[in-house]
Amino acid sequence: MGVYLNPGNDLFAEAIRGEIYVDKTELIACANRCVKTPQKFICISRPRRFGKSMAANMLAAYYGKNCDSAKLFSDYKIAKEKSYKNYLNKFNVIAINIQDFLSITTSVDEMICYLQSEIIGELKEVYIDKISEKDNYLSVVLNKIYSKTKDPFIFIIDEWDCILRDSHYNENDQKKYLDFIRSLLKDKAYVALAYMTGILPVKKYGTHSALNMFDEYSMINPGEYAEYIGFTEEEVKELCDEHSVCFDEMKNWYDGYTFPGVEHIYNPKSVVDSIRRKNFSSYWTQTETYEALKIYIDLNFDGLKDAIVEMLAGDCVEVNTLKFQNDMTTFKSKDDVLTLLVHLGYLAFSWENSVVYIPNSEVQGEFYNAIEGVQWDDVINALKQSEYLLQATWNQDTDTVEKILYICQKNIRINQQ
Repeated sequence: MGVYLNPGNDLFAEAIRGEIYVDKTELIACANRCVKTPQKFICISRPRRFGKSMAANMLAAYYGKNCDSAKLFSDYKIAKEKSYKNYLNKFNVIAINIQDFLSITTSVDEMICYLQSEIIGELKEVYIDKISEKDNYLSVVLNKIYSKTKDPFIFIIDEWDCILRDSHYNENDQKKYLDFIRSLLKDKAYVALAYMTGILPVKKYGTHSALNMFDEYSMINPGEYAEYIGFTEEEVKELCDEHSVCFDEMKNWYDGYTFPGVEHIYNPKSVVDSIRRKNFSSYWTQTETYEALKIYIDLNFDGLKDAIVEMLAGDCVEVNTLKFQNDMTTFKSKDDVLTLLVHLGYLAFSWENSVVYIPNSEVQGEFYNAIEGVQWDDVINALKQSEYLLQATWNQDTDTVEKILYICQKNIRINQQ
């Protein structure tokens, strides 16, 4: 086994040994249907800490040669699928995390060079008689190997979009990187499957995409992969029963994402952490502080502030997701920011109505933290008063209702002066 070539099944084995593991192995069956077909290019995007790397490790464990994963999968759903044995440990897998390479290099050019060098080095150890010592382009090396062995490769690329999420890298850097991925994968017979995962869908330039061979599955339109974005309601109910946790409270805190055919998707990290720590709180959002959310809200495009206020009050806001350029630096409108917040998991999107909304109590708390400041104090106070008014009305507390209405009227008169 290598670091990048057939990395083995250790990481997946570690995942299933965890205190809480939810069986998502049927994702493999979806991928199997695409192997060696025109649909072999899959790009799945979802928010941070929604299980992207775990899925990538699972696929590497299933497909990769030089390890035996039969025992690891035997008790899980995939073992009952017809395609299960067809591809189990049958392929050479090249599994890479782009963030790992980016973090130890100083430029995109250096990163691409280093990535190729490392993978080619491992390939030469295995195929020493098939390639030349002078070969230093990965696509050339893979072509030579395939032409002589007819052994195709499966590519698993995690954090594929990290360059697009980093403002340090300009558009020219991004294009270099996307051109490299395209030249490595597009129209190559040695590709049996390419599975990419990240936070953002494929970057757009003008009217076309450099990686237009990929089928995209995102928080806007996850298609058949919707149930693998997070935990389904049935899965969460089973966890709550097993660990004696209040399901209604779990639902209030971490439910809220909805897709065609899958009405309730829960934040997986937060569900697991709330069970392990026996406390409902903000767990997923702690991995990326509210300051990150504040940056996008403070762009304050026309109508953005009003949209945030409406959603904090429990309403939905219409959005056009089609103009978003799939990066974290090119913003031209309120819709661009709202669409990005969907991909980051801070907002949920309704495909049926083309609206966005704050999905649950966990995320709502992060919005309150993000807008807390001088420019938003009036918004926070108004929202708090509306919440108190609603609660007092439900409780038929006429004294409190009168006091709140008096305060609101007083504030209106002050603002009018």
